[in-house]
Amino acid sequence: MLAKVLSFGLHGIEAYPVEIEVDVSRGLPQLNLVGLPDCAVKESRERVKSALKNSGFNWPAERITVSLAPSGIKKEGACFDLGIALGILAATGQINSSGLGGYFVLGELSLDGSLRPVRGTLPIAMAAAKSTSGRMIVPEQNAKEASLVSGVSIFALKNLKASVEFLNSPELVKPVKLDWLSLCGEQNRYSVDFSEVKGQFLAKRALEIAVAGGHNMLMIGPPGSGKTMLAKRIPTIMPDLTLEEMLEVSKLHSVAGTLPDKEGIIAIRPFRSLHHSISITALVGGGSLPVPGEISLAHQGVLFLDELPEFRRDCLEALRQPLEDGSIRVSRIFKSLVFPASFILVAAMNPCPCGYYTDPHKACRCNTTQLARYRAKISGPLLDRIDIQIEVPPSRYQELSENLPTESSAQIKERVDKARAIQRERFKDGGIFYNAQMSHKQVRKFCVLCAEESELLKMAMSELNFSARAYDKILKVSRTIADLAGSEQIKTEHLSEAIQYRSLDRDFPM
Repeated sequence: MLAKVLSFGLHGIEAYPVEIEVDVSRGLPQLNLVGLPDCAVKESRERVKSALKNSGFNWPAERITVSLAPSGIKKEGACFDLGIALGILAATGQINSSGLGGYFVLGELSLDGSLRPVRGTLPIAMAAAKSTSGRMIVPEQNAKEASLVSGVSIFALKNLKASVEFLNSPELVKPVKLDWLSLCGEQNRYSVDFSEVKGQFLAKRALEIAVAGGHNMLMIGPPGSGKTMLAKRIPTIMPDLTLEEMLEVSKLHSVAGTLPDKEGIIAIRPFRSLHHSISITALVGGGSLPVPGEISLAHQGVLFLDELPEFRRDCLEALRQPLEDGSIRVSRIFKSLVFPASFILVAAMNPCPCGYYTDPHKACRCNTTQLARYRAKISGPLLDRIDIQIEVPPSRYQELSENLPTESSAQIKERVDKARAIQRERFKDGGIFYNAQMSHKQVRKFCVLCAEESELLKMAMSELNFSARAYDKILKVSRTIADLAGSEQIKTEHLSEAIQYRSLDRDFPM
């Protein structure tokens, strides 16, 4: 007897429909899987067999053939377990097969028949919402993320036995309905705040500009000057995620398996802090079964690289494409995938190998050769892609000990939101959202300088030997500073401030 069950597979971060066909016929007892299954899918024969027996169902002593169509695409993961089990039960007459055609079935089976969560439920739910059925059976742990998608009914079940009972009596289980606004409210709280940062007024100002215009930033300072502390507070002043952005970010984390089960959605800007020992595959994504890397998991948020020169050269150079394009292409023999990777890069480094070149109280032990070698670890093209480069000096005792009130994250965020609103209005027909995304043509249109400002920039370019890319970066940062000030015209003070945020071009030692 033949039975069919509908399911979904993943191709990168996109879902495609899979039809599970199960045929039970006379022959030697065995289970054959066809349709390019990977190792995880092949192992489902043992999981399904044990789950059926331990749930009180009969395992047929006949030849079982399971086909996963379309057969030309490699099937990955354990999400087909439940569909295969229900198909076998339907093909052997243990359940009524008439109700199976109206549901998309997902779920990994444990040996006792309980359902385990699977990766990629959110993009699968998005694809299911566009289908004619629009109904899904998923494990309970995946219910929240799947129910975020409108236009699809989600039925969350605990185990194989409950799935069979549901198919026999669908009226006994109601679809899951969640208020995504309440879920976002529960997440939208931070444990840190800029009011906790004493001193470092220049650094906080630069961070405000970086967030307001979406600019990449590098902080240079001795150990203990507060670079990491400042970076961790950046998400607190970033604009709130829209629902579309939440789903986009949550989709990436769902495929990567990093979506929190409790909330089922990423409602705050991601902050990914990386260790310098990270591999290039973990950074950009890929592997034999390509999944998003850290730069994609930082999409719509912040990617923080501490001790920047200590990262491997190939990892640093791999950042160049996503910093320009906002996406990363991962190519393998059988497939080529594009993952979104639009983030603000925030990096930190010491001024020298020992860390104390700019420290007024501790002597530097590095010679000129060591300084030049340390500086050369970061290529010029990568530095050109970092809009803001500032020095972060160690805080003085007076700044740390005084109890004067400092600006909170909410106060800074208010100014950032106003600047972002100006940019949204400016670029509403341009296909971009903030100043850092401007093309050279858009820079010429929106960053027009008067005679005095043009002369100042010309002098800075010739005296400090800026590159052509640095020229555009200075104009973009100037535009953001003007937006924060509510000025339509880029003035001399805006341009002067932007020029001073090129520390490595000006006076970093060689």
